[in-house]
Amino acid sequence: MQLKRHAPHPTMSQSSEAIQKLLLAHFRGDENGFRDAAWDVVREERRLNHSVFANELEKILERGNGQSPSKTFFATLSTNNGNMPKDSDKNANLIELSQPVTDLDELILSPELQRGVDRIIRERRSSELLRSHGMKPASKLLFCGPPGCGKTVAAAALANALYLPLATVRFDAVVSSYLGETAANLRKVFDYARVRPVLLFFDEFDAIGKERTAMDEHGELKRVVNSFLQMLDSFHSETLTLAATNHQGLIDPALWRRFDDILLFDKPSPDEIETLLCRYFRQVTLSKSVRIKSISKRLVGMSHADIERLASDAIKDVVMNERGQVTPSVLTSAIERQEKRIGITQMGDSAVETTTAKRSRRSQ
Repeated sequence: MQLKRHAPHPTMSQSSEAIQKLLLAHFRGDENGFRDAAWDVVREERRLNHSVFANELEKILERGNGQSPSKTFFATLSTNNGNMPKDSDKNANLIELSQPVTDLDELILSPELQRGVDRIIRERRSSELLRSHGMKPASKLLFCGPPGCGKTVAAAALANALYLPLATVRFDAVVSSYLGETAANLRKVFDYARVRPVLLFFDEFDAIGKERTAMDEHGELKRVVNSFLQMLDSFHSETLTLAATNHQGLIDPALWRRFDDILLFDKPSPDEIETLLCRYFRQVTLSKSVRIKSISKRLVGMSHADIERLASDAIKDVVMNERGQVTPSVLTSAIERQEKRIGITQMGDSAVETTTAKRSRRSQ
């Protein structure tokens, strides 16, 4: 008796091809391609009589109209808290996962900084093309500059633009008083990020990246820097790693070489300040006697956060006193309060610097 010869089963190859298209479209940032590939998967599941699963996929795609379907899909995978890295002492989470909604066009960046951010995004979206030519996109970044100039917000916007959850390292949990535990916690963080599509964010990076010759640092933190250097060198994942610091002068020189790109977030120029003020005051009426351009020149030297705070202060004054519009006197009062606040802050910084200098002299 002759056995009937079956044709090769097409299901596996068709499913594999659809999933491959899905992933390629995602990493290219091609949302239309992603949606087309996702519908191919739905049709294939229906052909296989997997109706329940096909219906669930279809609901996800329909809910995603006007949004990014790949963003929803991969964020759901990545923000599963089941395997979060934890501190072995207190069982505290070592990272905080979030799905940012900040858009890049909400940021007010200098032209040079805007080009730097755009280049990072283009490289990440062109990773397949770059690798075909023996190159790879920037994967280790450092944002530096004065406090309040948009580093943390830019990290969130970058994660959003790349459809990645933001995994912010919690230094309060990572840094331990037990010998060797901090390095062990950092290793858990890197192991977690190695296999997940996230933007790994080390905010206030100087907490662990201080120069190893710093006089007031004890031996354990110096060992942590050495361990971090080794982990960063051996971290060859697709994950984008981003560190941010307000104190770039404190960063160990050996760490600078490990970053593929370094972006400086400086205080805004007069033109950027004018744009910021116009944005913040668009919800209220400005008196015709308010001269935004001249005010912008007065505010040079303030950070983005300073300007946002004084604008908010002026708007509160208008609302509480039912003035109806922001007048020159309202704005002047808000500016003077912010200038006083900055002066107090600078006095505090000077006191810290004096104390640090005294410690250094005593240790010599």
